[in-house]
Amino acid sequence: MSAISHPWRHSLQSFGHPRVITMLFLGFSAGIPLLLIFSSLSLWLREAGVERSAVTFFSWAALGYSFKFVWAPLVDTLPIPLLTRRLGRRRGWMLLAQGAVIAAITGMAMVDPAQGQISLTMMALAAVLLGFSSATQDIVIDAYRIESADVSLQALLSSTYIAGYRIGMLVSGAGALFLASAFGSTKGAYDYQAWQGAYLLMAAAMSVGVLTTLVIAEPTTRDTSMPSRSTGDYAGILFMCLAAVTGFILVFYYSSEPAAKLSHMLAGVLGADAGARFLVETARLGTGVVAAWLVATLMIRTGVVSRAMMQDTYVAPLKDFFRRYGLNSALLLLLLIGVYRISDIVLGVIANVFYQDVGFTKPEIAGVVKTFGLFMTIAGGFLGGLLSVRYGMIRILLLGALLSAVTNLLFIVLAAVGHDLSMLYLVISVDNLSAGLASAAFVAFLSSLTNVQFTAMQYAIFSSLMTLFPKILGGYSGTIVDSMGYSHFFMLTALLGLPVLILVWQARNYLDPPAGANRL
Repeated sequence: MSAISHPWRHSLQSFGHPRVITMLFLGFSAGIPLLLIFSSLSLWLREAGVERSAVTFFSWAALGYSFKFVWAPLVDTLPIPLLTRRLGRRRGWMLLAQGAVIAAITGMAMVDPAQGQISLTMMALAAVLLGFSSATQDIVIDAYRIESADVSLQALLSSTYIAGYRIGMLVSGAGALFLASAFGSTKGAYDYQAWQGAYLLMAAAMSVGVLTTLVIAEPTTRDTSMPSRSTGDYAGILFMCLAAVTGFILVFYYSSEPAAKLSHMLAGVLGADAGARFLVETARLGTGVVAAWLVATLMIRTGVVSRAMMQDTYVAPLKDFFRRYGLNSALLLLLLIGVYRISDIVLGVIANVFYQDVGFTKPEIAGVVKTFGLFMTIAGGFLGGLLSVRYGMIRILLLGALLSAVTNLLFIVLAAVGHDLSMLYLVISVDNLSAGLASAAFVAFLSSLTNVQFTAMQYAIFSSLMTLFPKILGGYSGTIVDSMGYSHFFMLTALLGLPVLILVWQARNYLDPPAGANRL
């Protein structure tokens, strides 16, 4: 008995380690921004009278999370003037990212989206800044967590970070809704000052992360697996990233009017307005990506960016992954990563708008969806971890994919029932529990694919890829709902999960089962 109880006692005592406690507060800081782009912002825009299709397009502001691997090498090594010398490499970047998050949230608070297109554009720019800066904060906190303690503490650091992250999401999700409602804004009586006050308080909540950054110590561990590069090399990469993003924005912005005309013409040919808009907007997005790629390619070929650094930073981790799994297997695994969460993310973009359209109030949404749902997600995560150890990660990955798709069908029932709190509790219980279970198995899956020699870069690629396509598709969820209604939309999201099951079944052949578990 003592042989079993000692590890538990030791683990519980380790929760009091200063580094473990630090990650709780840094996790809180990292969890604040996400829902201020997604759910809270979507309800604000709907109350302000913004069209549903335009509301869901704002989810693209969080695409910074999906492209964070592009500038992760900069965060890893590029010094920040004054801050790096005074605070250190990690804390300097952390403080810069947190300052940018506060500035972005404050900028959103200063804009009333009900004032017209110019205000919506300003809101979108502030939301993009928030997505970029919060993704940067995630990168540097992950690096700090890995470097600040040895392997024996990493599991506890991760668990407290996730707990803090969830608390931060609770504050920016349920907290922002409660505040906006308490300050006097409702669906039928929009009040800009109410939402402004709520977002300003969210910006103030980021002070928890700032204070933590200022009092913690800089980690002494440094990863020496990558060759040292000059500041000029990293400045070239930074300039390339900025130029590529600028090219994307310019193409996307100036193609707006031609895209609208083309969409109208195509709708007449196809007889489906939603389908035409989807095709045109997808082509428009793809054109922007091509423009960004051309800008980056030109800068590499002209010598603005060091080819050797590009090779060491971006190419070597990719080559390693394809070498270990082979071309066909690697492509299969990457495809699975890119679509595993598609059912949850596409539905989640418009979920809060759906709750409000059905008739639920902001306090009800905050209490059931945000607060109660948070605890169900955490419970699902613990359940997923325990089941993965007992039955093997692949089996639970398959179960999570199945549940993520099937539970979306419950939203069809909720749409038919309407405003019914008991039904809402049931839907949120099952949906969030399955989402937490699937997430736990998926994290284990991503970790199993990573080579320790390229941990940071490969994991950044995997974590970015897992949300890229679902977020892009989610941006059209409002248009799809306008075209086919909520019930058919929820059926569509469930059907999107079927290919995931096939991919998981195929992927089982390329992964070793965990110790003590049988292969599926």
